[in-house]
Formats: sequence, structure tokens, C-alpha cells
Amino acid sequence: MSRKLPLADGETCRTACARALIRSGVDEKTGEVLTCAALAERVGWCADLVAGMTGALLDGHWNTSDVDTLAGGQDPGGRKLPSNAWMALRRLGWTVSCEVKVNDRIVRMAQEQAGRALRSVKWRADLVAGVLAVWPEDPNKRTGEEWDAVRAAIPGGEHLPSSVIRSRTRQITSFERNHGRRPVDVFELEPTPRVARMLLLAACDGQQAAIERSATEPTKALLRLQLPTRPSPQTYRDWTWVECSITLPPTVPANAVIHLPTLRIAGGKVRADLAYTHPVPKIQRTGHTVALGVDWGLNTLLSTGAARLHDEGQITDLGAGAQFRAAGVLAKQYRLRRISERLHARTDHYDRLADPSLDSRAATLAEEIRRVSARRSNLNDALAWSAARWAVDQAVAAGATVIYLEDLRSMEAGGMGRTQNTRLSQTVRGQIADHMRHLAAEVGIAVVTVPPRNTSKHCPACLTSLRHRKAPDRPTVPGWKWAICPGCGWQGDRDQGAWRRIAARGLAHQTKTVVDRTSGAMVIRAVVDAMEARSVIAATPKTHRTDRSKTGPTRPRTNRLTPGRREVPSPTRPLGRAGQRPEGHAPTDRTRLPRAAHRHQSVTTISTPTTSRHRPRGAALGAGFHLHAHASPPRWAEPAPDLTVRMGSLS
Repeated sequence: MSRKLPLADGETCRTACARALIRSGVDEKTGEVLTCAALAERVGWCADLVAGMTGALLDGHWNTSDVDTLAGGQDPGGRKLPSNAWMALRRLGWTVSCEVKVNDRIVRMAQEQAGRALRSVKWRADLVAGVLAVWPEDPNKRTGEEWDAVRAAIPGGEHLPSSVIRSRTRQITSFERNHGRRPVDVFELEPTPRVARMLLLAACDGQQAAIERSATEPTKALLRLQLPTRPSPQTYRDWTWVECSITLPPTVPANAVIHLPTLRIAGGKVRADLAYTHPVPKIQRTGHTVALGVDWGLNTLLSTGAARLHDEGQITDLGAGAQFRAAGVLAKQYRLRRISERLHARTDHYDRLADPSLDSRAATLAEEIRRVSARRSNLNDALAWSAARWAVDQAVAAGATVIYLEDLRSMEAGGMGRTQNTRLSQTVRGQIADHMRHLAAEVGIAVVTVPPRNTSKHCPACLTSLRHRKAPDRPTVPGWKWAICPGCGWQGDRDQGAWRRIAARGLAHQTKTVVDRTSGAMVIRAVVDAMEARSVIAATPKTHRTDRSKTGPTRPRTNRLTPGRREVPSPTRPLGRAGQRPEGHAPTDRTRLPRAAHRHQSVTTISTPTTSRHRPRGAALGAGFHLHAHASPPRWAEPAPDLTVRMGSLS
């Protein structure tokens, strides 16, 4: 099978990963069909051997000198270390012995896993060393000079989120409170990492594992690997070849080149993280004319909209935008979090009692905690993928070549109450951003983070500081959600103004886009005043629309052929029943809601009733819906000349 991927003009290769389930296997030596449980048992035996050797390597080299030697990139002879972790460890002479009989490829997997862990700790070691070198007088609040000093002491600290430094400071403070002194380095602050039970087959060659895609069935692949027949193999006869058929997920393209997977045991089943390489369009850092701005929220998780950069430098918005609402999912997450807190509180109570008769109850609670945690994790993962897919679909529909979103890594929730702070802290912004980059790369769309400062504070049309009010129907009550510009008169939902500012800032600063060396993500690090002055949304020309509000005459001034309903008697009906007058009740087959009574009546932002009794004022005013309903943008909003954005929702 050829591993070289043919590329066309404007394409590049990209390696991604898909999850697959291995349901059975066949032992080539005996011809025995291995069930899912039998296959998981044999893979588990091999994973235990690898995990034991990996733990021994980490215990022997979990120190500053060895990690610095590995990160230095040179062996004792001055030669450059290979990029493969197992080859680098062998060049340095870091080997491990095993009491059982294993081939050299099993040792390779252990060295690869240990080498990756040792290489990844280098960044944390430099971070902790920089924080310890410039320890502040008050760890809870650094001064401006202390922030500059700690960033200078950390490699690449000038672009490091402040939340990362604060979290490490709190970790060191906790260590000092428990031990009476500060730690020497990260290796004293953190114990040796726990080794995962998995098989990194990518470190092996054909003598241990091989994979081929079926020529007749493109959705099938055959994996061959050597597995032990007993937990402690003593001879090479205790190792046999096993054939495993893998059904490729639909996300793997037909022209993709597949690589050896990583096998792990989850829920008593063998799961494979299958890597594959396929061609994708190249992503450009600059030269964008249509961009999608994304603003983060809580119940309204994402607020997005498209903007266009014209040849003369003018920026206009394309439509009224859209919102991704996740109030129902977040409410479920809140309930699961409360359940988890109660379970942990009860478990801690059992631990304090130290009663042996409560061990069975404690075990039951531990299992229930695991299940609740799994539900929360799965719900977060589903929400992140759904939100990322929705945002990328909005960009594709708008014809955008770039997605600009806020960089909120430094945001820490505080001062908003315990419940609100917890909800903000447990949002999945990082997962959504990662999934968004993954999905956008498939269609050649760049994802760039921009500085979040003043995106909700300044007007998108004139950059004047906005006045925030409680709701559009309460324009004199100070609040948070509704924004009114005292300069140009623009008003709208706070989040709807924020995505306009984000998209305009990204288009104006796109020449400042750089690629982060650590993560490989595209980012605009700072705002330039001259460019920021041009990042305004110009007013789009309004088309003439008939005023449908009920503040004035709603009928043309023509001679009426039929008088008003109160000017004619009701027609008679049989049995003495009165009939219905002309122009009586509204028809019941209405397919859309009537217009709101006032232009400032909101459809995305509404005031909260001051009493516990439900009062549907919206319906009374003629809007046809109560104050807690949310609909698509009103018709009196600016039209979308190039794009019609539909509202997104999470089912």
C-alpha cells in the first residue's frame, strides 16, 4: 500500500484521528475466533506489559536534569536527537529491562510513551521555575511590575494567558501551606504521572503490527498484530499473530492513507484511535474578504454573523446574525453537577466516619460518581462538537474563509455569585475552539483568535462606549444585556454587537496574524490603534418596507367597499343564534407570528418579570409570544443582501 498522498494545486495533507471499535479477531496460528472479551483480555495483557516498562522509565528519569537533556535535542556525542521519542531515548541510552519474554517492538512502545511524557513536562517545568524565581509579595494579587517580571522569567511568557500563571501560583501556595515551604521544581510539585494502558502501534514496524485497507470494501481495514497468549509470556511461542477487522468511520475519506492505530481498553472493549492522512485545501493567514465573527456566551453559547471587507476598506455586516442556544443542555449539566457534589459530600462523610460497615455503601457511591462523571463528560463532548459543527456550517453558508473568535483563555469567573461563577468556569470554550479548528481545516477555513478587550463595550458602528440597559423595553434601567450607542444611535443585543466587533477587528488586523509555535493555532496577539480605528461596521443601505407596527394607520387611505365591523349588524343564524361579525377574530391558520407593537421590543433580549406571576405582556402588545420566548431577528432589522443566516438550535 502506497503511503505517499497525491496532492493537487492548492491542497496540503493533513493528519487526523478517528475512533473505531474492534469487535473480534482471529488467531492465525490456531484459527480460533476471538470474541470481543477474549480480544480485550489479550490486548490488556500486552498493555500491562507496556505500562509496567513505561512506569519504570518515568520513575528513573522524572527529574530536571534528564528532562533538560531530552529537551536539549542533542546526545552526549553532540548529534541531533531523532524526532521519534523511542529513538531519542535509545540514543541517550535510556533502556528498560523486562522479566518476561517480549520482542523489541514492545519495548519501543514503552519508550515512545515515556518519551512523550518527559518531553511534555518540559513546558510545565519552565513555567513553574519562572513562577518560583519571581515570587510575589502577595500571591493573591500581583502588581504590574511583578506581572512583567514573571512573564519575562517564563520562556514565551509575554503571550501566556494570565490564568495559567495564577493557577500555578495557587498550586505552589497550596504546597507551601501543606509542607511549610515552597517546592524546588515541578517534579516535587507533581508526582510521576499515571501511565495509561494503551498500545502505541505507531512506534512499531511490520514485525509487530501492520494495517491495510481493503481493496474491495473501502470502509474496511485489516489490522494484524502480535499479542500474548498468557499474562506473563516466557517464550516467543507465547506470542501469536491476530487478525482484526476494523470498520472505518464515515469521517475517514476514501482517498485517505491510514496509519497504525493506538489501542486502548474502555468498557471491556478494544477501541482504536485510527490516524489517517488526507488532502485538504490550504489555509491562508491573510487575504480574507468575508469573515465570521463568533462571540461567547452562557445560555446563548455562540453568537455569530458574517462581515465583508470591501476593496475600498469598508466593512459591512451580512445579515442580522445567528445564535446557538444551549440553555437546556447547560441546565442538565447544572443538575448533574449538583448530583455529583452531593455524592462527593456523602463520600467525604463516610471517610470521616471511618466505619468498616460503610465500605459497601462507599463503593456504591464511588460507582455512581463514576457514572455521573461519565455522563457529564459525554454531554460536554456532544455539546462541543455540536457547537463547533454549527459554527463551521455558518461560515460555509456565508462563504467565509476565516472564523474570528475571542481569546478568553485568561478569563476567570468572579464577582458574579457562586452559581454564575461556577457556570462560567465549567463552559467548554476550549473544546469548542479545538473542534472548530479541526472541522474548519477540513474545508480550508482558518480559525483565528483575536483579543477580546472592549468587544462588548464599544459600538460596532462608531467605537463609542455603549450604554448597557436591562432590556429594550426598559431603555432607562441600567443593566447588562441590551446595548445603546449614545453617539450614532445604534442599539441591539450585546452579543449581536460583539460578533460585529470581533469580525471587524479580525478583518482589519488580519496582516498581524501569526501562528503560535506551541499549539500551531493562528492568533492576533495585540490591537493596533490605527487598524482598530478602521474596524467599524458601516451602515448598510435600508430598503423600503411597509411599517407594520401598530403606532399609526395600518390601512391605505382608499374608499372602503365594506364598512367597519361595528357598523353592520351580525348576520342571523338558524335557531336564534347570532352570527359572527365581519372582520371578527383572526384566522387560526396563521403560519407566522404578527408584528411587535414597538420597534424596540426585543426578540432575543427580554426583561424579567418583577413578580412570580407569569404575565405574557408580549402577547398583549401584539407580538404574539410571551416574554420568555426567543425568535429569529425582526423584519425591521437591516436586510441581508448577500446572506440569509438561519437560527441554530441544539436539539
